[in-house]
Amino acid sequence: MTGPLLLGVGFGLGLTAVVAWLLPARPSLAAAFAALHPPAADTTTAPAFVPGDTPGWLARVGRPAVPLLARLGLPRSATIADLAVCGRDPARHLAEQAGMALVGFLTPPALAALLAMADVGVGWQTPMWASLVAGGLGLWLPDLALTSRATARRGELRDATAGMLDLTVISLAGGAGVEQALRDATSDTDGWAQQALRQAVEAAHLTRRPPWQTLGELGHTTGVAALSELSAALALAGTEGARIKASLTARAAALSTHQLAEAETAAMSATEKMVLPMVGLLGGFLIFIGYPAFAAVWHAL
Repeated sequence: MTGPLLLGVGFGLGLTAVVAWLLPARPSLAAAFAALHPPAADTTTAPAFVPGDTPGWLARVGRPAVPLLARLGLPRSATIADLAVCGRDPARHLAEQAGMALVGFLTPPALAALLAMADVGVGWQTPMWASLVAGGLGLWLPDLALTSRATARRGELRDATAGMLDLTVISLAGGAGVEQALRDATSDTDGWAQQALRQAVEAAHLTRRPPWQTLGELGHTTGVAALSELSAALALAGTEGARIKASLTARAAALSTHQLAEAETAAMSATEKMVLPMVGLLGGFLIFIGYPAFAAVWHAL
């Protein structure tokens, strides 16, 4: 009974996928108007895709499944923000997800075939469920790795923003204007975060817009709240005549305090993780000592 039921479910899912591919959903009225009147090109220079990074074999294997995953609503908005801060192509990420899922789905049957060749029978239920689980894990693991990398990159961008604020305050104290101070503060482009800030400030200079607008757009694209807050503070200082130097000094102090709190939290987390191996070792030692007495009492009963 289970076999025909699963075969029917698989046939239904395959037929649904074929129908969704042959008959795509009609675009909404808003999407149709947006296609007829495309918006102007965004001049904000967010972290671009990594140049010269050729796709691997996973991306090549999963490339045919990209349109299907896109119709399913992937990648999500949070994943798009992670892709932006990591400078990766969404289509390539979907292809890697599909390739990883395919590899995970085919690995258990391959292992079952090898065991069958060695005269070890495992049945068909275990490889089938293992394939479903491994396929789901393969679809989820690229998102997990992307989230971890995006978190690290956002930390780098926050550190670069804090350094830019400190240098901007120094330039303002020397008599420079806000735009010139920001350009001087982002002149050092050693890492990708400094390059992203430099490109945002230069984009504002080339398009004759206030630099806090492009910095705010960069913060919105990458999901870094420090840049959005900095943009709001600079906009308020520029429109209401507030003291820009005092505002930036307060913002730099707040960001430094936040970074210090995060460093302390990370240090405490690392300390707790270092205790876990000692607890495991102590538990194993207690089991090693207490097992003979427990075994003697058990056999005596």
